Amino acid sequence: MTVLAQPGGNMWIWMIVILVIMWILMMRPQRKKEKEEQKFRNELKKGDRVLFSGGIYGKVHAVADHTVEVEVTNGVIVTVEKSMIQPAPEPKTDDKK
Repeated sequence: MTVLAQPGGNMWIWMIVILVIMWILMMRPQRKKEKEEQKFRNELKKGDRVLFSGGIYGKVHAVADHTVEVEVTNGVIVTVEKSMIQPAPEPKTDDKK
C-alpha cells in the first residue's frame, strides 16, 4: 500500500516560512529603534533638547535614575518619566525666505 502525499502539503510550509521572514523583517527595525531610544535615555545630560511623547519640547534641567526634570519654558520645570522622552528632531530651516 502506498501513501499518497496530500495536495497542498508544501503550501503550509511556505506559508510558515513567509510568516517567519515577515516577522523578522518587521521586528528587527523595531528592536533597533527601541535600543537607540534606550541608549539616548541612558545618556541624557543637562542641556539636551528632548520631545515628550505628548509633543512638548523642552531642555533637560536635571537627570535622576527614572525621571528627568525638563524646562519647557523660562522657569517652568516639569518632572517626567524617562520612558516618556525621545530625542527632539532638529529644527527645520525654511529656505523659502
